[in-house]
Amino acid sequence: MDRIRLKKDDNVVVIAGKAKNKTGKITKIDIKKFRAFIGGLNIVKKHTKPNKQNDKGGILEKEASIHLSNIMLFCSKCNKGVKFKIELDSKGNKNRKCKICGTRL
Repeated sequence: MDRIRLKKDDNVVVIAGKAKNKTGKITKIDIKKFRAFIGGLNIVKKHTKPNKQNDKGGILEKEASIHLSNIMLFCSKCNKGVKFKIELDSKGNKNRKCKICGTRL
């Protein structure tokens, strides 16, 4: 089973799909499907019928998920999506560092 190394509230950049090269924050991660919801990206329209909660019905806009293979962690110093490594500090805590510039992510 694959590990999910991204977390909620991480800044990421989309590397494939219709939202390519856009950045945003992860709002939610679906672990079973390996998908993430990114705030303000991948907006889709959903047509709804009138019901008890929504009297009028109509067209709603909502965020759709993006597969984790299509996003990368964003490094603000490098200003692009980067690969990262996990290192232990002297206290035994795990830190994610950019492989290019070495800044803590």
